[in-house]
Amino acid sequence: MRDEDENQKNPNDSPESPGVSRRDFLKISGISVAVPLVAGPRVIKAAGQEVRVYGPGKVPMEFAINGKNYKANLEPRVTLLDALRDEFELTGAKRVCDRAECGACTVLVDNKPVYACAMLAIEAQHKAITTVESLTRDGKLHPIQQAFVDNDASQCGFCTPGFVVACKAFLDKHPHPTPEDIRRGLSGNLCRCGTYAGIRKAIAQVAQKGA
Repeated sequence: MRDEDENQKNPNDSPESPGVSRRDFLKISGISVAVPLVAGPRVIKAAGQEVRVYGPGKVPMEFAINGKNYKANLEPRVTLLDALRDEFELTGAKRVCDRAECGACTVLVDNKPVYACAMLAIEAQHKAITTVESLTRDGKLHPIQQAFVDNDASQCGFCTPGFVVACKAFLDKHPHPTPEDIRRGLSGNLCRCGTYAGIRKAIAQVAQKGA
């Protein structure tokens, strides 16, 4: 049994309604379904300037990750973390908080640490992306990774990849840090196992060796 007659006027359809009526919503939804799976950008005018608009369908994207070129067709809403893990099977960066708070998904973008869960993949195009996978060469651990092993700085290991990448970025910028520098420099990464003492020792070890 219908709640209301189909021909009865819906108050949400009136021009005074500040929201989107149910009928308009259904029309918009129908248009979205009709969007091609892969589409190029559209150009619209905003504030007197031409602006390129992508989506909502998939668009072709290109990335430079760990010195290699990758291509994929992705929706503009896809994050860099999702692209790395789901499209390119680079699973070192972990999804934990998914709200740019814990640092487990840290990668380098143009040598700067970035939360991959908070950056859209489309924004990372034509930039140098570095993930933890690139640090191990020919089966040999990077000095920072080895220092984590030597100082028991990883327990469950889930936050470790993000910490390792963040440590690399930190030591590249501060090769001879003080204990206070280390505490402040890694404040953007969280370890639920509480291995901060081991992580600080690992950084100090690498700094002393000048790696």
